[in-house]
Amino acid sequence: MFTILPQKGFIDQIDGFYCDGISAGLKLNAAKDLGFIYSDVLCDVEALFTLNKFQAAPLKHYQQYEDGFKTNFVLINSKNANAMTGDKGIKDVSTIFSSLDFDITNPIMSSTGVIGSPLPLQKIIDAANSFDLQSKNTENLSHAIMTTDAYAKTCMYEVNLEDGTSFKIGAVAKGAGMINPNLATMLCFICTDAAIPKEDMKELLELNSHTTFNAISIDGDTSTNDTVLLLANRKSNTYDKEAFKEALRLVMHDMAMLMVEDGEGAKKVVSFEVINATTNEEAQIAAKALSNSLLVKTALFGEDPNFGRIASTIGASRIDCDEKKLVLSYNDIVVYNKGKPTFNEEVEIEAAKVLKKKKYKVICDIGLGEGKFTAYGCDLGYNYVKINADYRS
Repeated sequence: MFTILPQKGFIDQIDGFYCDGISAGLKLNAAKDLGFIYSDVLCDVEALFTLNKFQAAPLKHYQQYEDGFKTNFVLINSKNANAMTGDKGIKDVSTIFSSLDFDITNPIMSSTGVIGSPLPLQKIIDAANSFDLQSKNTENLSHAIMTTDAYAKTCMYEVNLEDGTSFKIGAVAKGAGMINPNLATMLCFICTDAAIPKEDMKELLELNSHTTFNAISIDGDTSTNDTVLLLANRKSNTYDKEAFKEALRLVMHDMAMLMVEDGEGAKKVVSFEVINATTNEEAQIAAKALSNSLLVKTALFGEDPNFGRIASTIGASRIDCDEKKLVLSYNDIVVYNKGKPTFNEEVEIEAAKVLKKKKYKVICDIGLGEGKFTAYGCDLGYNYVKINADYRS
C-alpha cells in the first residue's frame, strides 16, 4: 500500500537538487534563457529522445557517454535549438562544459529554440560561470526554458509507503508547439530522491510515455530536440516499484496535459477516447489520427458539433470499422448511433454546448472488440498561425 500526495513545491524541494535560471542575453529584454539542474551527489539518469531523424546536437552529445553513466549537472538553454549544426554543434556542447569554472561530472545539455543557428558560446559560458549551484529556484528555471509557452509547467508529488518511508518526485517542463505523438516538442526534466534501480528507470519511462507524452498532439510536428530526462539521486534510500510507476505516470500526465492546454493559441483541450476497437493498437491508431487531424482541430476551434470530420478521420485511419457499429458522442451527447445520425435540432444545441467548454471528450465506440486508447489534443486557430509566422522575431 502507498499514498501519493500532490505538493505545492517544486523540484528544488527534493533533497539534494538545486536549480536556477538567468539571462545569458539569448532572448531580448534580459529575459531568462539559461538554466541548470544540479545534484550534490551523482544521479542515475535515463532519457527518452525524439524520433525525428535529425536529432539535435545536445542529444548526440548525450549519446556519446557510455551506458550506465552518472551525472550531476544539466544545462538548459532556450532561444537556440543547436539543431542542424553538424559536428560543430556537438563540439560546441563540449566546449561549453570544458570552459566552466566548477566541477561537474558527465554534464548534459538540453536546448530549445530556433533550428539552424550555432550557439552563442561566449554568452552561454559567461552566464553559466555566474551560476550559484546552491540556488533553489525552480520558478526561474521554468521561465528560462520557455519558448512560445504562455506559462511555466511544474509539478511535485510525495509518495508515502506502508513502512513509513517516503520519497519525492517532480518535474519542470516546456512545450506548447511542434507537438505530435512520439514524444512531442518538449523538454521535461524529472527529478526524484527515490532509490530506484537503474534497470527500472528506462522500463517505467517507456511504459508511462505511451499514455502521456506519446498520446498528445497540438500541430502534428515532431521536433529535433524532444527530451525527457529522469534523474535519480537515491537520497531517500527508499523505493517501491508500483508506487514509483504510478507517481511517475502522474508526473508525466500532468506535464503532458499542461502542454496541450498551452498549445500555441489553443483554447480547448479534448480527449479522444476510442473504445471497443478490435485491438488496443487499432484504438491507438484512430485516437492519434483524431488528435492530429487539422480538419478536426479547426472544427473544434469553430465549435462545430458536426460529426462528419470525426467519422471521416476514423475511416481514413484504415482501422477495422463499420458505420453500422459506430457510435460517436461529445461527452454524453450521442450524435451518431450505429448507422443513424441522431443530429436533430435539439441534439445539435446540446452538442454545441459541449464544444463551447474548455475541456471535453470525443468518444468513439467502434463496436468491434475491446481495444481502447485515449489521445489528447487541442483546437487550432488563428493565433497558432500568428505565433509561428513570427517565431524567429
